[in-house]
Amino acid sequence: MAVDTTSQSVAKAAGDDVARGRSRGTGTPGRKLGRSFSTHWYAWAMIAPATVVIGVIIGYPLVRGIYLSLTDANERNVARSIGVNQIPATYEFVGLDNYVDALTGTQFLGTLGWTLVWTVACVSVTFVLGLALANILNRRIAGRSVYRMLLILPWAVPGFVSVFAWRFLYDERRGMLNQILAGGGIDAVPWLNDPTWAKFSVIAVNVWLGIPFMMVALLGGLQSIPGELYEAAEMDGASAWQRFRHITLPGLRSVSTTVILLSTIWTFNMFPVIFLLTRGGPGEATQILVTQAYKFSFEISPRDYAQSSTWGVLILVLLMIFAAVYRRVLRKQGEVW
Repeated sequence: MAVDTTSQSVAKAAGDDVARGRSRGTGTPGRKLGRSFSTHWYAWAMIAPATVVIGVIIGYPLVRGIYLSLTDANERNVARSIGVNQIPATYEFVGLDNYVDALTGTQFLGTLGWTLVWTVACVSVTFVLGLALANILNRRIAGRSVYRMLLILPWAVPGFVSVFAWRFLYDERRGMLNQILAGGGIDAVPWLNDPTWAKFSVIAVNVWLGIPFMMVALLGGLQSIPGELYEAAEMDGASAWQRFRHITLPGLRSVSTTVILLSTIWTFNMFPVIFLLTRGGPGEATQILVTQAYKFSFEISPRDYAQSSTWGVLILVLLMIFAAVYRRVLRKQGEVW
C-alpha cells in the first residue's frame, strides 16, 4: 500500500513538472507559436509587410518555376497574344522527364563540372589574396588608409562597368594587356577567344571583383583578435608562422566560414562576369549553370522555358545541399551556424 502511495506521488510530481515545463514554453509548436504571437504581436505586425513582399517576389517565381520544370513549356505552346487574338497554352505535364534528361545528358554534367572548377578556383584564390591583404593592412604602415580605399575601389564600381573595362583590356588587337606584351616582344594572347585563356580570364576578373569584400570581412575579424595574444606568443618565442597558425587562423574561423559560404553561393551564380565578358564562349567553354539556364529561356529558338526552369531548380537544390553539408561539417567542428 505504501508502495502504491509513493508511485502515485512520483507520478503526480512528474505531471506537475511536465505542466510547469509546458508553461515555460516546452509545449507543442502550435502553442509556442500562439504564445509568441500574443506576446510579441507588435514585432509580428512590423515584419508582416516585408514577409508578404518577399513571399510574393520570391515565392511566386519559385513555385511557377518548379511547375514549369514539370511541363514541356516552350515559346510555341505557352499562352500568348498576337494582336487582339489570345492563344491559350497547350503545354502538357511531363513529370520528372526534364530532370531525367538533364541529369543523364552530357550538357548538364559538363557544365556542372566547369561551374564547380570556376567556383572552387575563384573562392580559394579570393580567400588567400583577401587574407594576405587583410594581414598587410592590419599592420601599422604609412598610407594605410589610402591603400584600404584603393583596394575597396573595385567593390564601389558597378559590376557591369568593371567587366566592360576588363573586356577592353582583354581585347586581342587593341587591348592594353596585349599592347604591353607587344612592347616586350611577346605575341598577342587570345584572352577571350581561346577556351583555356578565356577560363583563366573570367576567373581573374571575378577574383578582382571579390577581393574587396573578402579583405574587408577578414580585416574586421583580424581587428577583433586581442593583441595580447600575439604579445604573449611573441614573448614565448613563437615565430610569425606559429602566431599565424595558432592565433590568427583560429581567431578568424567564425568570419571565414561565413564569407566562404557567401562567396561560394555568389560565385556559383555569378551571371554578370560570364555573360558580359564571354557570353559563355568561346563555344561553350565558359558557360556555367546559371548562364546556360538563361540561354535556354532567352537565346535559343524556340525558347525552352521548361528546360530553363529545370536547370534553375537543380541549381537551387545543389546550393541547398552544399549549405546543409557545410553546416553539418561546421557543427562537427564545434562551430555554431
